Amino acid sequence: MKKIVLRFVLVSVFLALISAKKENEIDSTKPNIIYIMADDLGYGDLGCYGQKIIPTPNLDKMAAEGLRFTDFYSGNTVCAPSRYALMTGLHMGHAYIRGNGEFPIRTEEKTLPKTMKENGYSTGMYGKWGLGQSNNSGSPEKHGWDEFFGYTTQGHAHRYYTNNLWEIKSGKCVEYKMDSLKHSHPVITNAALEFVKNHQKSPFFMYWAITMPHAEMYAPQETLKKYLKADGSSVFPENKPFIQKAKGGRSYRSQDKPNANTAAMIDHMDADIGRLIALLKELDLDKNTYVFFTSDNGPHNEGGREMEFFDSNGKLKGFKRDLYEGGIRVPMIAWGAKVPKGKTTNEPWANWDVLPTLTDLTKAKSPHNIDGVSFVNTLHGKKTSKKHDYLYWEFFERGFDQAIRKGNWKAVKQSEKGNKIELYDLSKDLSETTDLASKYPTIVAEMEKIMSEARTDSELFKVKK
Repeated sequence: MKKIVLRFVLVSVFLALISAKKENEIDSTKPNIIYIMADDLGYGDLGCYGQKIIPTPNLDKMAAEGLRFTDFYSGNTVCAPSRYALMTGLHMGHAYIRGNGEFPIRTEEKTLPKTMKENGYSTGMYGKWGLGQSNNSGSPEKHGWDEFFGYTTQGHAHRYYTNNLWEIKSGKCVEYKMDSLKHSHPVITNAALEFVKNHQKSPFFMYWAITMPHAEMYAPQETLKKYLKADGSSVFPENKPFIQKAKGGRSYRSQDKPNANTAAMIDHMDADIGRLIALLKELDLDKNTYVFFTSDNGPHNEGGREMEFFDSNGKLKGFKRDLYEGGIRVPMIAWGAKVPKGKTTNEPWANWDVLPTLTDLTKAKSPHNIDGVSFVNTLHGKKTSKKHDYLYWEFFERGFDQAIRKGNWKAVKQSEKGNKIELYDLSKDLSETTDLASKYPTIVAEMEKIMSEARTDSELFKVKK
């Protein structure tokens, strides 16, 4: 009798262990995805990309434990079209939104979160949406987000201290009352980390669109203290104090210590990335979660930020609103899951490639007729299966500017310079200092042809004939 009881107990324990194993098994066909995008962070703002003044130990460690991209590009040189390219997989020649402004994304557009949600993912977005408001076609819940918390519009995101944010509640985007004495970034960050905790047992896609270090130049006070002397003055020379010109307008608030605040914003953001990685490891999610970190465009020189002091664009020419490398080449780090450790890739990719890459990773169906291609093989340390023939950008704020990268050749055409094509060899001249257009007329002609063929007018953005 005792043997029968013992056998029964052993069988029960064995079956329980099998059941527990099944419950805890990772479904590798549906890895978790976390896509983090900073706002106006430059190519040279991270230690792993050459930054010497501002410490970024967590992002540097993330790069050391993952894959660092040297030739990754934003969708555009300002935020709204760059975010649109990320969401739709379309470059600026085919995008509906090609410039800043409160232009709502259209309801019928096939977006990244819609695709992920259709593939069984819980979807959450935290930070700056910038593609529509609660009262129009761009409202976040209309584009596949189960959860949202943050700023819907760009103008509102200029204020880190605000009376309200927005959230999805009962399927609708509604106002969330904020304590205006609290900096919004830590509040949004805590919500993002809670999303990870709450969805740890099922596949999730989180888009964390961090608002820093975009102007206005105000860092969370607890981190700013690290960059202040005992008398409250900045540890850095402050050469460009900013004075608000229009009270009550959308311009940024006055700031007498923009350099201290720039450093503190990037420092604080880095620490929060460290919190996220630690949480993933604590929850044992790191082996089945891909984490991406990038920026929406190059660094800005607004609200008192002294980009040159921190060498925010590194060796690159130009910054936000330029189609030179400094305006569109951005950091990109991939970490976790099957990403090889401590590797670097110089394959040219852009943020319109993210949508097909994530659908490839998650075995979802990618939308048709997009410009992006998957870089999943590169992400796994394998030979690239498909490359771009070229990368294309256009920008309308100063007339009509265009840029092409084809191989190592880079062509830039600007209205302000008489629409003359400039040509650079990035393999020898990363800083775009030597215009080779007169030396290679055949290549210039090829680039001009691509600039014509790579685009059609958008309803919102049309080239004047």
